[in-house]
Amino acid sequence: MPEKDYVIRVLNSPLDVPAADWNGLLAAQSPDGSLNPFMRHEYLAAMHQSGSATPKTGWTPRFVTLWQGKTLAGACALYLKDHSYGEYVFDHAWANAYAQHGLDYYPKALVAPPFTPVPGPRLLARNTAERSLLVQALIAWCDEEKLSSLHLLFTADEDVAACKEAGMMLRHNVQFHWSNEHYKTFDDFLMSLSQEKRKKIRQERRKVADAGITFRWSRGADITDADWDFFYQCYERTYYEHGNAPYLSRDFFQRMQDTMPENWLLFVAEHSAGGVTQPIATSLITISADNTGTGGTFDPKNTSLTAYGRYWGALARVDCLHFEACYYQPLAWCIENGFLRFEGGAQGEHKMARALLPVKTTSAHWLAHPSFADAVERFLEREGAGIDNYVDELERRTPFKSKSA
Repeated sequence: MPEKDYVIRVLNSPLDVPAADWNGLLAAQSPDGSLNPFMRHEYLAAMHQSGSATPKTGWTPRFVTLWQGKTLAGACALYLKDHSYGEYVFDHAWANAYAQHGLDYYPKALVAPPFTPVPGPRLLARNTAERSLLVQALIAWCDEEKLSSLHLLFTADEDVAACKEAGMMLRHNVQFHWSNEHYKTFDDFLMSLSQEKRKKIRQERRKVADAGITFRWSRGADITDADWDFFYQCYERTYYEHGNAPYLSRDFFQRMQDTMPENWLLFVAEHSAGGVTQPIATSLITISADNTGTGGTFDPKNTSLTAYGRYWGALARVDCLHFEACYYQPLAWCIENGFLRFEGGAQGEHKMARALLPVKTTSAHWLAHPSFADAVERFLEREGAGIDNYVDELERRTPFKSKSA
């Protein structure tokens, strides 16, 4: 496959990439042709058009594309970053080391959907050879632009292989994911847990119910404008309570409602007292959408049926409400609707008590400065050994019954 047959074009906006070409290439990354929600053209375009991920917020798009004639053969969502916020793979120590030596770490190049710590494809390509060409082009472009570094976050296995072949350094982290082991009901799932964990979950759920809290859920086009508005009120308030402005604007979620509603599931917690019921909290889940858009069918081979815990917010404090809204309600929904996986987001050992198990995630890194690259490589070797030991320790603390029980 001669390299002269290909042309690299670096585009300054996701809107410069034809949506059908991008999504067609994205579908080719999955055996069943499904679209990873967070890599859809609509999702990335909404980040840009809503002002959530733009140069003003420190995310300058430079979408790198590989063309064979008029055909899009490869593409990735690259952003120039002048900070390290909204990434969830922490490199602040690396930036500080550069600063201590009088060197500039920023701007750097990041390949990942903004504010989205969810594993998935990053190097969209039709085959292994074109994926290798794409990553080589990425490194060459970063070198030409005199950038300090290139970072691909939460990458799929195919991307990891291409990055490793290109000489990039690999870094591992841990997330917590739940698997549906053909559970028929939530109680069926609970019975797979140890008595201690089963008792704890039932106690937590009882506290929420005893506080007069009930839940309703809506999916896709059934989520009303009022529900979206209330969700954002909760989401925004929770960020401000933690001393931060929210990453995502209300307009971003409006665009999600307008362009990819089938990928959203909303849980609303309602409090009833004195004959009055009012909403007090929400949990917004991203879901993969099957071909019909009406729900999953329990097919063990269809790993695309995944739900992703994303955003939460509350206007009132109720003991254990967060666990109910963000874990137990989504897990019960997954069981009822035949979804096979629930990914709980970044960090959080507390998720293990809710039967979300440790899963290693991988990022890939290239640093232009040889001495810093050597130092980071040694650091990653030590860190990697620590991650392996950490996962081993977590796996020994399984919440499930022992095989002999």
